[in-house]
Parts: sequence; structure tokens; C-alpha cells
Amino acid sequence: MSKIITLGEIMLRLSTEGNARFVQANHFCIVPGGGEANVAVSLSNYGHEACFVSKLPKHEIGQIAVNALRSYGVDTQYIVRGGDRVGLYYAETGASMRPSKVIYDRAHSAIAEATPNEFDFDAIMKGAQWFHWSGITPALSDNAAQMVKRACEAARRNGVTVSVDLNFRKKLWTSEKAISVMRPLMQYVDVCIGNEEDAQLCLGFKPDADVEGGRTDAEGYHRIFELMAREFGFKYVVSTLRESYSATHNGWKALIYNGKEFYESRRYDINPIIDRVGGGDSFAAGLIHGLLTKPTQGEALEFAVAASALKHTVYGDFNLMSADEVESLVQGNASGRVQR
Repeated sequence: MSKIITLGEIMLRLSTEGNARFVQANHFCIVPGGGEANVAVSLSNYGHEACFVSKLPKHEIGQIAVNALRSYGVDTQYIVRGGDRVGLYYAETGASMRPSKVIYDRAHSAIAEATPNEFDFDAIMKGAQWFHWSGITPALSDNAAQMVKRACEAARRNGVTVSVDLNFRKKLWTSEKAISVMRPLMQYVDVCIGNEEDAQLCLGFKPDADVEGGRTDAEGYHRIFELMAREFGFKYVVSTLRESYSATHNGWKALIYNGKEFYESRRYDINPIIDRVGGGDSFAAGLIHGLLTKPTQGEALEFAVAASALKHTVYGDFNLMSADEVESLVQGNASGRVQR
């Protein structure tokens, strides 16, 4: 299997029990997670050498996050220890027509205040086949944006494939700031992942699709994929296509373009959703695994979509499915019958 590097922030999620609202909570459950950390856990579960790069405090709260990654086989040797705090976010799980809610408490976290010189990215990229980051990381601070740039440059020097999940977060930065930072970084990217909102708010491209209205015809994405691939030289452009009927019922499929051909995946009807957080990260990890191990882009995409569909049935940020379990769903085993 491959050595894969991910760079970003791991936080501690404080979740209410079940579908309780914040104002009802007497206590919160601690759930470690964060975009690129979630990707690393999935890839480790698939048998890859997954390495997570970040900065966390030396104290016991920082150790909670490190221990969580280690428990799933993620290599934490490149995590710099220092700084004062671990980023937090509070999560309230919605139901039916009531949406889930997230409240961030991540300002001045260790990784947001880290400097690029704290990381030897050439040493980190040595022997790696893949480097993955998301738009969340450069949104944390100007230093973090420079850190991503340095990592991408090192990946390029070392012949490492680079993927990005655009992941626009309006609570972290504006679209104008995102476009000014993200577009120059695209010169290093081989595989671009993002939904229709991400493509518009991070790169300035808008597909002909209305997800809020339930219209996610893949044809509306074809032209914009072609333009993105032509402008930035992407080897693959990929988008998830989510149909949101309620907080607990979604349609889920994806589209991939390799510069020559489009492939649209099977559609999954996910109902009920147990936990939507980390769904996009599980898709990114599944796609990376698929592109590294499958002979065609179609097979890679089917693995990614199935992996993400299964993640929606797992509580917490991490996707805890094995490659065999994902392959079983790809082959059509979706009955949910007890395995004995």
C-alpha cells in the first residue's frame, strides 16, 4: 500500500446526546475529528501508511487527539507538539426538517498559530505517493495558508500526487479571501474535489445545478469541469452530488472527469442518516484509495461513493469501515442483514 500525507487541524467535537439541542445538554460527548485527520483514519483502515501532519499542545487535551489517531494506526510522528489549545467545535444533530448545527471554538488553536518553519516538508514527503489537504487549513490563518503552500511545493519537488478538497467554510473566511488564496494554490493540485458551492466560493466557478431545490443533474457540471481542468491543469475534477430531503434523508452520488471522459456513480438513498459529519472526508479518502488501487476512474469513484454512504451510518467524524465492507456495498450488498 501507499504512504499518504495529510495536513490540517484535528479538533475535539463536543456532541449532545442523540438529537438533543444545545440548550438541553447537561453534558457533551468528546469526539476527535477534523477534515484531513478523518481522511487519514479512513486510509489507515484501508491498509495505507497514513501520516497526519499538524501541531497540538503538549498537555493532556492535545494527547487525546494524538491517541485517537494512533488507535486507528495513523502515523503521528510529524505532529509538532506545542501551542496552548486544541480547537473545539460543538455539534447538535438535527432530525427531519431541523438541520444539524455546528458552533466553532477554534481561534488561536496550536495549528492556526504554527509557522511553516516548524515543519520539514521535504523530509515529510520523502517516499510518499500522495499528499492531501483541504480548504479548511489555509482558512485558519495566513501562516497556515503559507504552510499549505510550502507543503505543496515540497510535494511537487518529490513527485507526490496532490489532492485538495475545497471545503469552503463561511465561518472561517469570505469567498473573496478564499478565491485570492485558493486559486494560486491550484497550480500544485492534480485531483480537485468539491461540491458546487465549494467550486463557486473557492474558485469562482458555478455549475448549472440547484442542490437546494433537489436538481443535481450531472450534465450541469460537465462544462464547468472542463473549464476547471483546462484552467488549472487538473488530472481529475470530482464533485459529490447531495440531494438533501431532510437532516436524516439524503440522496448521494458523485461525478468524475479525467480530461477526456465523465463518469457518474450509482446513487445511494441514505435514510436514516446517523451522522453526516465527515461524509465528505470519507469520500475523499475513498477516492484516493480508489485512484491508487483501481484500474479505472469509474471503479475509483464507485468505491468513494460507497465508502461515504457507509460513513453516514457511523457515529463520529471517523469512517470506521474496512475496504472489504466498502467493496461489499459496491457489489450490491445493501440489505443490511445481520452477518453471522
